[in-house]
Amino acid sequence: MTTTAPAAGSVRRLAGTLHRRPRLQLSLLLSAPLAWLALAYLGSLTVLFLSAFWTTDSFTSDVVKIWTTDNFTALFTTGVYRQVALRSIGVALAVTALCVLIAFPIAFYTARIANPKRRPLLVVAILTPLWASYLVKAYAWRLILAQGGLLDWALKPLGLEGPGYGLTATVLVLTYLWLPYMILPIHAGLEQLPDSLLDASADLGARTGRTFRSVVLPMVLPSIAAGSVFTFSLSLGDYIAVQIVGGKTQLIGNLIYSNITLDLPLAAALGTVPVVIIVLYLLAVRRTGALSSL
Repeated sequence: MTTTAPAAGSVRRLAGTLHRRPRLQLSLLLSAPLAWLALAYLGSLTVLFLSAFWTTDSFTSDVVKIWTTDNFTALFTTGVYRQVALRSIGVALAVTALCVLIAFPIAFYTARIANPKRRPLLVVAILTPLWASYLVKAYAWRLILAQGGLLDWALKPLGLEGPGYGLTATVLVLTYLWLPYMILPIHAGLEQLPDSLLDASADLGARTGRTFRSVVLPMVLPSIAAGSVFTFSLSLGDYIAVQIVGGKTQLIGNLIYSNITLDLPLAAALGTVPVVIIVLYLLAVRRTGALSSL
């Protein structure tokens, strides 16, 4: 009993100290996840960047820890690497643009038009594809896009045919895979749009198009930018979908994957390319206030 009282007093003093110093309380609360972030994520990125300056023994394929910039020189001087990087950026931008065009009307219906009692069910329906396996969805699209597949069968009466495997198929599949990540932020942004702004725009004589351009779009733009962070980054680093439906198409993820066992330092140098691009993209998106919407 004598040892319990001092222990209880120490706990009360510690609780009082934390209560008087909310910043200290917050620091202790975030110390564990921040330490994990620093060690597991930032640490791995640091090792990735450092290994990009190493080289590989051409005979044994073993990594030789000799400092060199040959890998980065090859990235800037080899035409195929530049083409693949630009193609990867183009695919990520195309997927993001298609996701915005498809997601906006869906999100507008779920957030502004649908019965409020049914909106949670619609959100669950939007999330349902995320519960399925990535590979199952990708291989399902492989069957759909195959020559003589479901898409060819549906377009045949119109005298058309599907795109088959290739760059177009890759964009379609990635758009399908990442579409929910664009719908949800736009849905949240439209839900927070005050009805009074729409009523005021109508009272001032603005038509639907003018209301969309001057009221809705500026208010929802941060949500669109927040969704684009997911669609752009996920598309830029993807390498599985292009292997399944891309045919002979090469993206930056494929080059990294193919060089992991053959030339690890070169693969590390290639891996820094999407990291740099995503950081630059985040800095650009930060100006829209989208990061606060994530």
